[in-house]
Amino acid sequence: METLSVTRHAVLATAPVTVMLPVRNLERARQFYEQALGLHPIGLKADGKFEYACGSTNVIALLPKPSATPADHTALSFEVPDIAAAIQELQQHGVQFEDYDLPGLKTVNHICVLGAEKAAWFKDPEGNYLCLHQNAG
Repeated sequence: METLSVTRHAVLATAPVTVMLPVRNLERARQFYEQALGLHPIGLKADGKFEYACGSTNVIALLPKPSATPADHTALSFEVPDIAAAIQELQQHGVQFEDYDLPGLKTVNHICVLGAEKAAWFKDPEGNYLCLHQNAG
C-alpha cells in the first residue's frame, strides 16, 4: 500500500466523532437503540437530535427527518471482540441479522469473513444498515 504525503492536522486527528443517523420516527429508533442495542442515552439536544454514548470518544446521534431515506450502505460499524457472542446477545434482544449469498459476500451463521475481518449486518427500524466487525488477524 502506498503512503500518501499528507500534512496532519491535530484538531481532527484527536477529535471525538459523532455519527449522524437520519430517522423518520425518533421514538421507534430510540426504543431500538436503547432496548435492543443497549446504548447509553446522553439525551435530547437543543437542535432536536438524540445522542448516545458509544465507545470512549464516539457519539451516535439520531436526527429526526420526516423524509429521511436510509443509506444503501453500512452507516456505522461496531468493533466487537467476539462477533459470534455479540450476535447471540443482540438476537436475544430482538435484533435480526442479514444473510447474504452473493459473489464475494457470503455469510455463514450471519458472519462474513472479509480478509482479516469478520462482519455481520443488521438494520435498525429506520432501515439504516449497521454492522458488527471483529478483527480476525
